[in-house]
Amino acid sequence: MCVLSLSPSSSLLVVVVVVVALVVVVVVVVVVVVVVVVVVVVVVVVVVVVVVVVVVVVKVVVVVVMLYYSSSEVVVAAAAVVVAAVVVVVVRAVVVMVVVVVVR
Repeated sequence: MCVLSLSPSSSLLVVVVVVVALVVVVVVVVVVVVVVVVVVVVVVVVVVVVVVVVVVVVKVVVVVVMLYYSSSEVVVAAAAVVVAAVVVVVVRAVVVMVVVVVVR
């Protein structure tokens, strides 16, 4: 029968190996969590950009159709206001997304 007996120096070596292994596991877990968070943030930013672009395109198409079928000055003025509002919303959304990405 073989009995495992550890000398004080080998016991210290075992403790060091276990501590190093735990540190490596913690570092790997932290790196994986950070990568997952970054990927989620990038996906959210891309989805927001796509939604904003779709909204802008739809609003511009509506304005163009309104202008095409009407020559009223009121409609032209309303269309100009809508286009200006869309531009402001898009610029604001892009600035917010850039700030969020840079801060993270």
